[in-house]
Amino acid sequence: MKPRKIPMRKDVVSNEMKPKKEMVRVVRSKEGEVAIDPTGKKSGRGAYVSLEPTAVEEAAKKHILDKALNATVDDDFYSELLAYVKHQKARKELFGDKNGK
Repeated sequence: MKPRKIPMRKDVVSNEMKPKKEMVRVVRSKEGEVAIDPTGKKSGRGAYVSLEPTAVEEAAKKHILDKALNATVDDDFYSELLAYVKHQKARKELFGDKNGK
């Protein structure tokens, strides 16, 4: 049996390729609405950010998602994203990576 291929995505903050499971997708819909996409299946322009609070803080400071998604992303969304990333990271440390498909 050959090993399963791990899907890789580019982190818009560090420009590094990382496993998709270690990233969070942020999506801009056709209507211009920016949202966190936990499933990775929402339609629209997507950008991936590492599940590291420091990466989200840097993205907020430099407004990296604004450029990646070609949309205006407000500071409230960056705060929401930071809270989400911290929560996901804590879950991973508590439970391991059992919830991934």
